[in-house]
Amino acid sequence: MAVEEGSSTPAASDKPAVLIIGGLGYTGRFLAKYIHDNNLASDIRLVDKHLPELAWLAPEFKDVCTRERFVQADASREQSFPRIFDRPDGKEFDFVFNCGGETRFSQEDEVYKLRTYGLSMAMGKEAARRKVKCFVESSTGMVYKPDAVPRKETDKTKPWSKLAKWKLQAEEDLAKVEGLNLLVFRMAHVYGPYTSKFLGTALCMARVYQHLGKEMKWLWKEDLRTNTVHVEDVVRALWTGAEWYIKAPRTSPQTFNIADHGNTSQGHMASLMHDTFNIGTGFHGALISTFARMNLDHVVDEVNDETLDPWADLQNKAGISNSTPLTTFMEKELLHNTDLSLDGSAFERETGFK
Repeated sequence: MAVEEGSSTPAASDKPAVLIIGGLGYTGRFLAKYIHDNNLASDIRLVDKHLPELAWLAPEFKDVCTRERFVQADASREQSFPRIFDRPDGKEFDFVFNCGGETRFSQEDEVYKLRTYGLSMAMGKEAARRKVKCFVESSTGMVYKPDAVPRKETDKTKPWSKLAKWKLQAEEDLAKVEGLNLLVFRMAHVYGPYTSKFLGTALCMARVYQHLGKEMKWLWKEDLRTNTVHVEDVVRALWTGAEWYIKAPRTSPQTFNIADHGNTSQGHMASLMHDTFNIGTGFHGALISTFARMNLDHVVDEVNDETLDPWADLQNKAGISNSTPLTTFMEKELLHNTDLSLDGSAFERETGFK
């Protein structure tokens, strides 16, 4: 890259300009913070449908998720593209990270088609048109045919949630966009500080069972895989991947799994809840699990009926009057008897990432 005349910091102009779609979402905000804290970019722009004031940002994100860096827009709509992509110096962004889309489970197909698939395709096509050096698509490990044996990138796909179905469709159709420099990451369950999904729900439920003096019991079996990855590892991987991608010319899309080495299972989760909350934990027998498989809607409703009111009571007692992102509400799709089991070694081998 040419250094601009009169620039007092030539090094800054060599750093990539970065656009993060879904920049106020869980992964997006941590990615922005990582890039900001390590001074990795010449420019960071965050795009989100939600305003920073309504995004439950913890104090440590205030320095990076500023109004100056933020653009409120629906990134799936073409009329938003100039506000999202145009920069004052007329140059294009080097890296575009798509961390946006619908993240809730058990929504209708139309919701995912519009907010997940539609968003990915709109951003991918525009990134290709503007010759962005690397477009990073954040996907999910739920696209694979479930198996306890860790899934590799070359293994058979068979999405087991509606969100995963539309994520996979986006992956496949983005790969056909001519000129798109595409890098796809399939994630295990992402957790970390302020997590509200998956692990956050389990922790809230455990607190309720502690309050009720009841045992917390899981369906299915102890060795059902629920692989995880810490959000700080995720954002380092996203950045490492983008830097790796542009080091050599690549003609085909690249896809990698991201998972930690813990091979987390329901048994691990149960023992963590036991240790953290000092409650009894266990597993329903085969008979109840078989019944649950046949009547999953009924089982999910029953669990939610049991936990939602006590959770509200606990919050009231603690003086928490506003609603928060934390809830005991269990999504049906997260209760399926399906292994989320990923082999993330290819990315580590290819890039030297740890």
